[in-house]
Amino acid sequence: MEYLKKGLIIVGILTVCAVSINAVQDFPVDAIDGVKMDSVPDKSVAQNYRIKALEVPRDIDFAGETVPLEDPDVYERLDRELLVNTYWQSNALLLMKRANKYFPIIEPILKEEGVPEDFKYLAVIESGLTQAVSPARAIGFWQIMEGTGKDYGLEINNNVDERYNIEKSTRVAAEYLKKAKEKFGSWTLAASAYNAGNAGISRQLERQKVTDYYDLLLGEETGRYVFRLLALKEIMSSPEKYGFDLEEDDLYAYIPTFKVEVDTVVHDFPDFAKQFGINYKILKIHNPWLRDDHLNNASRKKYEIDIPEEGYYPEIK
Repeated sequence: MEYLKKGLIIVGILTVCAVSINAVQDFPVDAIDGVKMDSVPDKSVAQNYRIKALEVPRDIDFAGETVPLEDPDVYERLDRELLVNTYWQSNALLLMKRANKYFPIIEPILKEEGVPEDFKYLAVIESGLTQAVSPARAIGFWQIMEGTGKDYGLEINNNVDERYNIEKSTRVAAEYLKKAKEKFGSWTLAASAYNAGNAGISRQLERQKVTDYYDLLLGEETGRYVFRLLALKEIMSSPEKYGFDLEEDDLYAYIPTFKVEVDTVVHDFPDFAKQFGINYKILKIHNPWLRDDHLNNASRKKYEIDIPEEGYYPEIK
């Protein structure tokens, strides 16, 4: 009986081996990795993910001022920024989503102040449309330094910092840009001066004996500054052209607000918010310039606090 069992096991093993050999003979294999290549999906990067060079637009301008793309250096610098900002897809998508929320606030102010609409992209490259704080303590959408803010009439203290107020800081940026345009005679140079300062641009224009931004040799940051503006203007104005597929529902919503005037001390903003059917978090989202949970206001100054219209946030329980 023992011999019979051993015999059956040997027969079984031989049968399995024969089937396996036959299967291998019927399955042509790749000489390198032993896989029948025409019988599995092609997963190679080269076949399924194409990385293409971008066509640089030939008729681009900034604030109505022509970009001299016939200059090969200018062409290459714009191409670089188009590539960097197009293929950094997650960042570009976030900027487009935020723009839908904040451009409706910025655009009418620039128009009212007589500043070209293209300067809304300056806020994009300065802060990514966030209330950013730089290592040098430049603050807000427009990255305004404390001294500059105070020079232009913004209130800045531990209780209130109007650099975080999108409307007021946009007006300060507009005033700065208009003065720079008056000084240099060019919106493009005004934009570069926003980054390097009026004195810095004046010094370089004089030292290099030129009158145009595109003829200046500048440091890395200021040298790229206007080209980043141009690239983001191009990409965000024509996202489909650069492979971004966005529906209206994908964008962050602009939430309209109404203003409530306050000319007294506010002891507790969480309680203040409840009067309008919102919580403290929502109040601060729309009024980030309020830097504490109360308002001192010993001088009885008149402030305007933004309250969101009903129906945009869930009902507060």
